[in-house]
Amino acid sequence: MPLQIAPVALPPASEALTLRQAAAQAVLAAPLTVDTHGRRFHVEWDPHAPVTPLGQVVFFSQFLATAGLFRDWVNGCPLQFTSNNAPELNNLLGTITLAILAGQHRYSHVTALRADTVNPAGLGMTKVCSEDRVRRAFAAADPQACAAWQNQALRQSWLPALRHAWIMDLDATVKPLYGHQEGAEHGYNPHKPGRPSHVSHSFFDAACGWCSTWQCIRANNPTPRTVAKTSGASGKAYLRNAAPG
Repeated sequence: MPLQIAPVALPPASEALTLRQAAAQAVLAAPLTVDTHGRRFHVEWDPHAPVTPLGQVVFFSQFLATAGLFRDWVNGCPLQFTSNNAPELNNLLGTITLAILAGQHRYSHVTALRADTVNPAGLGMTKVCSEDRVRRAFAAADPQACAAWQNQALRQSWLPALRHAWIMDLDATVKPLYGHQEGAEHGYNPHKPGRPSHVSHSFFDAACGWCSTWQCIRANNPTPRTVAKTSGASGKAYLRNAAPG
């Protein structure tokens, strides 16, 4: 017997749009108070205004301020500047953070952030650094100290979740390389045989669905022993602290 479903009449497009606008105005009739690092914001929603990619960064700034993640990340930065013209760490790291959230993948794109006067204040910044300052910031930094700093910051994000049961998944991805790139070696490459490549190893927690750490291995020796040896402090700390219970 075929399934019979009573037809449902759809409201006109104009009526549906009016209902959505009324619902949005009813829920957000009063401004939302958002406390961040630098100041308190009052967020108002305009259903007629165009959507912007950074319109909701202020809520992410509130999360960083509440959890103390951005403050601890800035305080643990190993960079030390002696010049009087050197940028403040909060401004420098805040500029990098906003550039990443904006989806920028080149240093020249940082210039587009200099006209933003709202989101930098949410991170407690006094100004947006130029692309040249961001480019030269880590040129003379100690790689080992920077790796330890980043691993410690990353550890704060996943360590509380290890109180529950977990499953570690290791995903290996072969990335073919073209030209003369650092670390390019001949190895297992099923899609482009004979082409130099890198092998990216990602450690995923299956229960929570996040990537705990990532490591790029030379294609000529992507064995489990090599991965375990070069997985970095973050991967080793994850396994050391990942005993459930």
